[in-house]
Amino acid sequence: MHVYTILVVDDEEDMRNLVEMYLLNSGYRCLQAANGKEAIGMVETEDVDLILLDIMMPGMNGFSVCEEIREYWEIPVIFVSAKGEEWDKVRGLKLGGDDYIVKPFNPGELVARVEAVLRRTGKLSLNEESQNHVRFGKISLNLQSRTVLVEGKPINLTLKEFELLLFLMRHKSQALSREQLLENVWSGEYGGSLRTVDTHIKTLRMKLRAADYIQTVWGIGYKIEEKK
Repeated sequence: MHVYTILVVDDEEDMRNLVEMYLLNSGYRCLQAANGKEAIGMVETEDVDLILLDIMMPGMNGFSVCEEIREYWEIPVIFVSAKGEEWDKVRGLKLGGDDYIVKPFNPGELVARVEAVLRRTGKLSLNEESQNHVRFGKISLNLQSRTVLVEGKPINLTLKEFELLLFLMRHKSQALSREQLLENVWSGEYGGSLRTVDTHIKTLRMKLRAADYIQTVWGIGYKIEEKK
């Protein structure tokens, strides 16, 4: 499986390291550049799949970097800036940027934007995407980082909640008994009552809220299916 390389361009080392941590946790390879000239040098020598480009940098700002890159390369660019003014967004997109994200941002949003641009630009194929993600309705699970997004926003699940949701999503529209769920999700780790399944389903429903597709199948157990 191809590992996508993301170039993080920012004059603040702490920010570069933070973004790199988010990306590494999601299965990406990461490169760093502290300024515009360094970024262009890396593009010339490295196989870069996407650039996360800060705008406010001394010397050569992000807009200038994007203009120079666009003269020779068609690498997707996501502008990253503490400035959220509409004019900056418009200027960035007119210069050839593919997206614009405003600091501060959460890890889930950043990864979701990167994935969306890679898909939109044809870098990420549906086949490759499916190896790392399971999607159902408004829910997206990242199997490498073990993160969950609902409508692009992260929610926090325990390990067993994640595994339970994953099993349901992989068997969508199938009525699964409590015994099946206990055996496959807990794998013999839990020797008590089947009520542990009910307890985890209850907390999952509360956390998923508008994306709660879990349905009770009376006399059997549960299934996940979009409501008609």
